[in-house]
Amino acid sequence: MSLELTDITLTYPDGDTRLTALDRVTLHVPRGSVTAVVGPSGSGKSSLLAVAATLVAPDSGTVTVDGRPTTGLGRGDLTDLRRRAIGIVFQQPNLLPSLTAVEQLQVMAAIDGRSPRAAHGRAMELLDAVGLADRAGRRPHQLSGGQRQRVNIARALMNDPTVLLVDEPTSALDRERGAAVVDLLTRLTHRRATATVLVTHDRGLLTAVDRIAEVHDGRLTLPAPAP
Repeated sequence: MSLELTDITLTYPDGDTRLTALDRVTLHVPRGSVTAVVGPSGSGKSSLLAVAATLVAPDSGTVTVDGRPTTGLGRGDLTDLRRRAIGIVFQQPNLLPSLTAVEQLQVMAAIDGRSPRAAHGRAMELLDAVGLADRAGRRPHQLSGGQRQRVNIARALMNDPTVLLVDEPTSALDRERGAAVVDLLTRLTHRRATATVLVTHDRGLLTAVDRIAEVHDGRLTLPAPAP
């Protein structure tokens, strides 16, 4: 396993009481597989992703990333863990407008203390993997919405994470482009052996994923194993 959430409970203040966002959630995601998490708005999907990304500490339970329990880690250690082991694809690409597609990826190497120039080869390899090698010199305003999201995916893979967390990657895309993005994420997950969690509201795009989990009122339900 590369990502394990074990008996996770997360609550938030709500006036004089606390609101339960996640209620004893357990989710194990093997490397090389995509688990899609679906559920209505406010069901706990975003909270689950935030806990998995170590951006929010749960009230109780254990998050294990790449075999390392995160309980008790300080802010610096958690930052290092995210940089080394976790790739995050946000709902909006949030690309830097002044940078080309290849520079968007190279800047990730700079954040990790590596030379952007030395990372050029890996950046081009990833852009080729998402079908954008011929757009490497384009800036965000010169790319379509689907192309910007593919740069976003390639950027999340730049530091070779073992865990990939994806938040509503198709919300701003039409159905055809959305399906293409989910298919791309699935193929990259299988090829690069990441443990991928994909949060989405659109079950119709999930024909290629390995498993679909449902969240309702903070409780996670997984499909029964095949007989």
